[in-house]
Amino acid sequence: MIRVPADAENAHSSSVESCPSLRDVHSINPTQLMARIESYEGREKKGISDVRRTFCLFVTFDLLFITLLWIIELNVKGGIETTLEKEVLHYDYSSSYFDIFLLAVFRFKVLILAYAMCRLRHWWAIAFTTAVTSAFLLAKVIISQLFSQGAFGYVLPIISFILAWIETWFLDFKVLPQEAEEENRFLIAQDASERAALLHPGVLSDGQFYSPPESVAGSYICLVKDFSYSLYTPAYFTPFKGEGEK
Repeated sequence: MIRVPADAENAHSSSVESCPSLRDVHSINPTQLMARIESYEGREKKGISDVRRTFCLFVTFDLLFITLLWIIELNVKGGIETTLEKEVLHYDYSSSYFDIFLLAVFRFKVLILAYAMCRLRHWWAIAFTTAVTSAFLLAKVIISQLFSQGAFGYVLPIISFILAWIETWFLDFKVLPQEAEEENRFLIAQDASERAALLHPGVLSDGQFYSPPESVAGSYICLVKDFSYSLYTPAYFTPFKGEGEK
């Protein structure tokens, strides 16, 4: 009986062990990775993310809502023209709502400039606007006589205060973390695509192959190797007959 050499057994075992790693390599789908990278690049080309656009819309809503309430307050007090002249031209800190409207305009300009035009990725701008809004409204409520002017003495300061803090919460807990997460996913997908490109180089052209000229010695060595490996297959394991056997 012919014994298989130890080198052949080791080579066979190493080839079997290498099969799972090859399967793992081929399980990588570079098409999906490229599609994901293209989707991230498309978001970058748009210039602003969806969650940041929602934040900018909410900032615009803040300005429009405060403006609407202020116009309603002007009508309630006896007409827009008369009350507007009284609150703007003859401004009085203790009784005018014009400063609350200017505070909303201030928040709108700073936040849109910082997070829509400059695309800032830090919270310092909204921290500044929220701090200014909170300090101004607290001082106005304590010093002024707004509570003696009816429901709008409560509504405008409270709504302005709430909207400013909602904007802060939305940016700090939604916009910035989500954009950072999307950026990390993009970097991971880009890194994986580069590795997949190395593992799957694609179809090679004929010019990338090099075939050295065949020699007689090389052909003889290949034939010997093929014959030696064919001896290990079960078809060649036949019993030897002695000289007296027929």
